[in-house]
Amino acid sequence: MYDLVIIGSGPAGLSAAIYAKRAGLKTLVLEKSTMSGGQVLTTYEVDNYLGLPGINGFDLGMKFREHADNMEIEFVEAEVSGVKSIDAPGCNEHPMQDMKAADIDLDACRKKRVHRISTSQGDYETRTILIATGASHSKLGVPGEEELAGMGVSYCATCDGAFFRNRTVAVVGGGDVAVEDAIFLARTSKKVYLIHRRNELRAANILQESLSSLDNVEVIWDTVVEEIKGEDQVQGLLLRDLKTEEKKELAVDGVFIAVGIHPNTESFGNAVKCDERGYIVADEDCVTHTAGIFAAGDVRTKKLRQIITAVADGANAVTSIQNYFL
Repeated sequence: MYDLVIIGSGPAGLSAAIYAKRAGLKTLVLEKSTMSGGQVLTTYEVDNYLGLPGINGFDLGMKFREHADNMEIEFVEAEVSGVKSIDAPGCNEHPMQDMKAADIDLDACRKKRVHRISTSQGDYETRTILIATGASHSKLGVPGEEELAGMGVSYCATCDGAFFRNRTVAVVGGGDVAVEDAIFLARTSKKVYLIHRRNELRAANILQESLSSLDNVEVIWDTVVEEIKGEDQVQGLLLRDLKTEEKKELAVDGVFIAVGIHPNTESFGNAVKCDERGYIVADEDCVTHTAGIFAAGDVRTKKLRQIITAVADGANAVTSIQNYFL
């Protein structure tokens, strides 16, 4: 029986693991990937993490994991398939505020409630759970995307950009990630097209300024990708102008898709309450509507999804977990 099982080992999960270890909680971290770090591993450069300007994402992720390993935190590589809360008689699965309203003995319920986590490596039981599974890249959902994945279709410029040195590529999107990808690819690619469905970018001004200074980057406005073309490799894109409805083909050797993210909450079913976009409903204290289950990082409802806010979530979550045990 663990005091805390953390699902996910990105910045939020690793931060929570370190705080939990220091708090004396018997803690286990479940991670389905072979490497910890989450999305930070695919970030070429992290220029806004306090005290470490210019560090690349992979190195930052490795530093986070090294810190956890130095504290001898227990890790298991396993994929979670479900979560079930087991209550003592008279202790129903309610938010804490509902339990108070029902005049239920909270202390007794907290001590007796058990959460069972089903994984590819067996079941684990714990008094509390922290969901820190992060978010994944959204897809375009167009013909050719699935068929050519890994053959010119990529969701990670820093992972696959080296394969397109001196070649022509496209980036789809208009936010920070898309513009960062275009800037990164422009360093080695012959030509970069940035395709955006609107007539202005959503990326930070400093990124837009950097983008506009690059001679080998061309922005295609008010346009969507209708199809990714190619046989065994991406050869081009079918584009549609949203203003004129005109369609045209654009020859490219690769396409990098950066159209947002979606939360990784599929494994939790009805164990926690989610909003209309699938994010777990939890405030800055990381407390969910299910007693004993907490959520931190990109997987929860929040205004700013950054590495530093995920790390802060880890600390806040463990503070809430400690309060839960009081």
